[in-house]
Amino acid sequence: MKTHKTGLTSQAFEKSLAAHPPGKYVLRLFVAGATARSRQAVLRVREICEAELKGRCELEVIDIYQQPRLARENQIVATPTLVKEFPKPIRRFIGNLVNLSGLFDELEIILKGELAV
Repeated sequence: MKTHKTGLTSQAFEKSLAAHPPGKYVLRLFVAGATARSRQAVLRVREICEAELKGRCELEVIDIYQQPRLARENQIVATPTLVKEFPKPIRRFIGNLVNLSGLFDELEIILKGELAV
């Protein structure tokens, strides 16, 4: 039985993801240490969450040096990697997060201006 950083088993973690309301996103950002690139990725994703997904985003930042087990479990091969855990399907964006041209399409994220009224 696998246990996540939050102390939940894999089954409990999946159940907690399913409990999120529609339109809510659960994102995980995997970084490698406190490098300039890692700091830039964290700042950029937080900006996105605040500006574009305000109130609809839960972000977990995972340093693969501090939590290598989570990197293995999530098959992280490069950093930074942004993973959209919820809503399903799971999507990944690997690499430079400065240019957002394809990020939202790649992760299948609906921006606040695109929400149906």
